[in-house]
Amino acid sequence: MPVSPSRAAAFDILVRVERENSYASELLHSIAYEKLSRPDHALATELVMGVLRWRSRLDDEIAHAASQPLKKLDLEVLTALRLAVYQFHFLDRIPHRAALNESVELVKRARKRSAAPFVNAVLRKLSATKPLCSSVPTVVKSSSQREITNAWAHPQWLVERWTNDYGEAATEKICRYNQSTPVTAIRLRDLNSERELAAEGISLTPGSFLSTARRLESGDITRTKAFRERQVVIQDEASQLVAALVGKVEKNNAPILDCCAAPGGKTLAILDNNPSAVITALEIHPHRARLMQNLLGKNQSTRIKIVAADAINLPVAIKFDRILVDVPCSGTGTLTRNPEIKWHLKPEDLAKLHDRQLAILLSALEHLAPGGRLVYSTCSLEREENENVVEQALAQIISVRLLDCRAELDRLKVIGVLIWPNIESLTHGSYLRTIPGVHPSDGFFAAILEKF
Repeated sequence: MPVSPSRAAAFDILVRVERENSYASELLHSIAYEKLSRPDHALATELVMGVLRWRSRLDDEIAHAASQPLKKLDLEVLTALRLAVYQFHFLDRIPHRAALNESVELVKRARKRSAAPFVNAVLRKLSATKPLCSSVPTVVKSSSQREITNAWAHPQWLVERWTNDYGEAATEKICRYNQSTPVTAIRLRDLNSERELAAEGISLTPGSFLSTARRLESGDITRTKAFRERQVVIQDEASQLVAALVGKVEKNNAPILDCCAAPGGKTLAILDNNPSAVITALEIHPHRARLMQNLLGKNQSTRIKIVAADAINLPVAIKFDRILVDVPCSGTGTLTRNPEIKWHLKPEDLAKLHDRQLAILLSALEHLAPGGRLVYSTCSLEREENENVVEQALAQIISVRLLDCRAELDRLKVIGVLIWPNIESLTHGSYLRTIPGVHPSDGFFAAILEKF
């Protein structure tokens, strides 16, 4: 019996995510799967993301039905079981028989034929159980850390951290949001593009944070002329807001630096706000620098110089009026888009990330001109990567001060860029802070530093 293209793709991607620590979203949009039909790609995406979001609950079900511990199962066998159990419990339009049979075939396809009877037996037992989705909470209520961990399929150590930092109610909102399919947000570089998109069958609704943001209701934005011509950019609204904090420099040919620039959405936003500036965009990985060049297109090549280099050792001698330091981070604010992070990340990783983030920030501050401003940002919810990095940098460089993000948010509100009604909810002390579920976006942190 042949395996459907969607399930074969989902199986292969899930194995690579576990074995290679790859990102599922990058694999799903790689050249290897671009020939999948739209329905097959949609189902593969649903299967991959669903299994990753609910992995711990799926494993609990499998463990109760299996005759041996999960840690003794080959990865291919466990992946096939997870795929079938996810379909049993969360996809009511797929017959259990089809999910079961194809998972058995996937095990054979992976050259684990001897495990096929075991997989068949476990899945026959599980196909008759009550759907997991029927036990997923439908309302947010006060819960213990253990209840949140179990109900929303998150590692307990993350739930404990977030409860300590944000409280139980916010933590449950974070976990609940992480289990949902994220809305596709876009930034309109040209407001006239909205009419063109409507003519191509794209339905949009207004954004929540910014006047130039829209949310995709229906249609494939990637197939439109406006997307191909870079007039619209797919970008989470919190990410758009961070780029807006960089602000505008009132002089021609102002030098601006984007330290960790790929994939380039923030770089384009900075350029749109500073059309006469000269932007240096750094990216440590050459292949990502090339991808960024493709994203930006030829029209931006005269104003944006892409450099493949490490931001810790900046290969430039000039001072910059504006710098964006959007550092590589744990990504715990993006778990709805990258659910594999919560299973791969370990507490000890945060200290390593902190050290690199601090080194990048200190390097960038050395290249900030007097009177210039630097925006430090992450898509992390963790203090080690956010406040701690900024506070340590401030302690080491006495010619830099922390500005209150509230002032810049007020300015954006006055000029009609920021449309979110409650600015206070976007700040934590002097910092910008968006929280998934509390806000309709990924979780971002930002600080504005000024050299005097």
